[in-house]
Amino acid sequence: MNNALNPNPENKPGKTPVTVIGLGNMGSALAATLLANGHPTTVWNRSAAKAKPLVDQGAHLAATPEEAVAASPLILACVLDHDALHAVLDPHSGSLAGKDLVNLTSGSPEQADEAAAWAGPLGLGYLDGAVMTTPPGVGNPEMMFLYSGSAEVFERSRAALAVLGDPLYLGPEPGRASLYDVALLGLMWSAFTGWLHGTALVGADATKATDFTPVAVRWMTHAVAGFIGTYASQVDAGHYPGDDATVDVQIASIGHLIHAAADRGVDNALPELLKATMERASAAGHGSDSYASVIEVIRV
Repeated sequence: MNNALNPNPENKPGKTPVTVIGLGNMGSALAATLLANGHPTTVWNRSAAKAKPLVDQGAHLAATPEEAVAASPLILACVLDHDALHAVLDPHSGSLAGKDLVNLTSGSPEQADEAAAWAGPLGLGYLDGAVMTTPPGVGNPEMMFLYSGSAEVFERSRAALAVLGDPLYLGPEPGRASLYDVALLGLMWSAFTGWLHGTALVGADATKATDFTPVAVRWMTHAVAGFIGTYASQVDAGHYPGDDATVDVQIASIGHLIHAAADRGVDNALPELLKATMERASAAGHGSDSYASVIEVIRV
């Protein structure tokens, strides 16, 4: 077979051709995973040198963004930001009609809404996405990729998106995936920092992080996750029965954490912030309610 016509001999019949625009670490991982799963893959990047490892794996290197757009019905964009996305695609907007764009560029929910509004008059199908992993996790079916926007684009693209990770469609609002993204990142950073504070605390008494962490992970997985599941329905109902541990009990308990950390010279900014938030909830009348009631002083 002539490889000039079929640049990846491993491409499989029936696999959707995909163009990947942007070959940073994440874009390169996306393209490599598509190639490994038999999708004819065209790539474009401002710096063509970044494409060489992918070309060696069978990707076709487009000389221009216009050529990249023309090469495939499905375009995955993973560039620096939305300004960079428009800088690449706006000059070629007349070539976008009938294509599907899955935008995996990081941005705000409002930028996703604006991008969908931009795409509509061009006849460009638009799906916004959020990659909930780092580049080494691309291709792992346990890793989530969040999508929102056009249901039709999601269905047409589902098979190709599934090779990247578990594709979760969140609904037609274009900004929903970005909103989930920042909310989940907030959860991640809070969990990381809580774990690091706990690690510093036990480390002050010569406990290794590798000894503490399996206990912490077991606690998070089997206990804390269960609490969150219970509290979710309470938040939706706006009813917070304090039948496990009340806010006032939690305030007393966090006092022990603050005392132990202070005795060991561990910074207490995080637990002091948490305690202050609990105290605001108690002052608002939620002292005898469950911890879920703290949301009443967090949300607007």
